[in-house]
Amino acid sequence: MDDRLVYEILSAVGEIPEGRVATYGQIARLTGRERNARLVGKVLSLSQYYGSYPCHRVVNHAGRLAPHWPEQAFLLRAEGVPMKDAAHVDLKLCQWDC
Repeated sequence: MDDRLVYEILSAVGEIPEGRVATYGQIARLTGRERNARLVGKVLSLSQYYGSYPCHRVVNHAGRLAPHWPEQAFLLRAEGVPMKDAAHVDLKLCQWDC
């Protein structure tokens, strides 16, 4: 994977304000890759090799948290992100307006 692409995606993730979330699709659009939300997910899964980024602030289009990452809900709650239920954030109240 091209490091420039990885850092471009991760720098967009780094812009998400505390207490807000963005979707994979939003990050894809911000980086000029509108139809590559899955690519964003792949990059985020490798982010620990590139530094520290607030990847916990990225959810799917329905506000669903990553299914195999239980710490994500804890981190979002600690920032005051409103949850609809145990697996979904309330996008109407906390989606980043970028």
